[in-house]
Amino acid sequence: MDPVYRTVIGIARTVFAAQGLKFDVTGAENIPARGGAVIAINHTGYLDFTYAGLPARRHKRYIRFMAKKEVFDNSKSGPIMRALKHIPVDRAAGAESYRAAVDALSRGELVGVYPEATISRSFEIKQFKSGAARMAIEAGVPLVPIAIWGAQRVWTKGHPKRLGRTKTPITIRVGEPIQPDLPAAELTERLRSTMQALLLDAQKNYDHPAGAYWVPARLGGSAPTLEEADALDAADVEARNAAREARGQGLDGA
Repeated sequence: MDPVYRTVIGIARTVFAAQGLKFDVTGAENIPARGGAVIAINHTGYLDFTYAGLPARRHKRYIRFMAKKEVFDNSKSGPIMRALKHIPVDRAAGAESYRAAVDALSRGELVGVYPEATISRSFEIKQFKSGAARMAIEAGVPLVPIAIWGAQRVWTKGHPKRLGRTKTPITIRVGEPIQPDLPAAELTERLRSTMQALLLDAQKNYDHPAGAYWVPARLGGSAPTLEEADALDAADVEARNAAREARGQGLDGA
């Protein structure tokens, strides 16, 4: 029993209904009914993790998501994240976060991860980090790929929130479990190619208005290409590093 998580899911479902979100979910049976698994999700918006948890409810299971430490440090979201037993990720102490995730998997938990590590501004599948594959290998649990399409229309990086009654369709495709029977690099590439195929399937019958900001360039939208988005991400990292260095110099001179 997980009464806090169950209550939060109830509230979330009420919010989804108020927003008029229309979910199209296939493959929920691929979420294991018991035992640990790494739930790998593509990352297009700030709220896609809330939608990714829906297929797990087929077996009345909960996903413990890995999320950046800053969310846990926040006075409002932190207590909720801890109550839901999500896993904080401190980029300065990644080994600790990794170990916590492997321990949770070994206890039979479902652990949700974003292999892309950050929101894809192109809404295409970015290159993957190897952490999801390495966790699955070490814990001896399968990887379950999930592709979500439409979440970026609700709230994504660089665009206003659309949290009212938008009646946005959200498509969720859950792939078959991938066994951790390959080296990490090969398993990561297999996971990525599988998620690319799932994303293409999710997009297949979705209406994509020409020029829309949330539509990939490949489909006639105004989103940046994958290469352009990667350049924007690199510029953001450089700016953050410069700001961190400047703060450090300011402290040294104080």
